[in-house]
Amino acid sequence: MSIADNLANLHERIAETCRRVNRAESDVALMAVSKVHPVEVILEAYAAGQRLFGENRVQEFQEKSQHVSELADARFHLIGPLQSNKTNRAAELFDSVDTVDSLKIAQRLNSAAATLGKKMPVLIEVKLSPEESKHGLAPEELPGLLTALETLESVKAVGLMTVPPWSEDAETARPYFRELRRLRDEAQKAHPAITQLSMGMSNDFVVAIEEGSTCVRVGTALFGKREYPT
Repeated sequence: MSIADNLANLHERIAETCRRVNRAESDVALMAVSKVHPVEVILEAYAAGQRLFGENRVQEFQEKSQHVSELADARFHLIGPLQSNKTNRAAELFDSVDTVDSLKIAQRLNSAAATLGKKMPVLIEVKLSPEESKHGLAPEELPGLLTALETLESVKAVGLMTVPPWSEDAETARPYFRELRRLRDEAQKAHPAITQLSMGMSNDFVVAIEEGSTCVRVGTALFGKREYPT
């Protein structure tokens, strides 16, 4: 199937899930995860109507950016871990950073965004999985970080993001999604701008929508299996 066919199928599945749980389809954004794919797949998805894309590495997207800079209305989010020495370039390249997990990173992004004259929305990545390979802030540190971010003028926290342990059984991700929603709801009491929940990928996005996701990050189901560079 073509990327256009896959995209139509994904929208149909999202719409069906939203109807089943009494949510508006417009409440759930579909992010096309184009990391480790050539720029051609971005162009093909864009031609099929896709506008929101997720990239994992600053350097990788820097190489692609010259080919996509003229795509009107296309938005690119950083969804991989951000090293402090790459914050300036990230602020230039991306419309949002969805993996902020420390005040240091947020402050560096704030300075870079201020220099560029832009206000950058960010998501806080929360580590709910015990896996060492997963990144993110410990849940108990979330209130303090959100309070500290209120003092920054060029960075605005708008939601939370998490990556549960991968499993072929999508149901195993449900407790993680449910917990992130609980953290979001609690955070909203003091920080009303925290509305977004970025959770759910190709294998578990239906469960994520059922648990309140506002953005699902889909790569394999849209572009096929990635060919990782050696």
